Amino acid sequence: MLVLLCAERGDGEAQADRLLSKMLKLRIFSDGDGKMNHSLQDTGGGLLLVSQFTLAADTSSGNRPGFSAAALPEEGRRLFDYFVVRARAAHPLVQTGRFGADMQVALVNDGPVTIALHMAPEPAVRALPAQSA
Repeated sequence: MLVLLCAERGDGEAQADRLLSKMLKLRIFSDGDGKMNHSLQDTGGGLLLVSQFTLAADTSSGNRPGFSAAALPEEGRRLFDYFVVRARAAHPLVQTGRFGADMQVALVNDGPVTIALHMAPEPAVRALPAQSA
């Protein structure tokens, strides 16, 4: 599974952990009947993680994409490294690209199945003070 991974401003370890769990369990690989019933964990396949900040591109105005939604490079690197460590702890076969490098990545898309996953921050938990009667 090739994963193009983008950290956006406000992302943290909680989003990374939820994303990794979802990715490893997502049933996108075919079973014997050709139905998408198997996950990466089921198949034991490899995971290739490539940092890709351009996924945060804003193309809503003009012809030049803006990247202000992407995490700052230092935070993006920290989250990418965190994700890699967690992925290697959870799955036996993990390879990576180099963060910030200009890489040539080749893909043979079998299917094709391309799915965008986005983990929004969880809403803040709010507590109301107890009121006496």
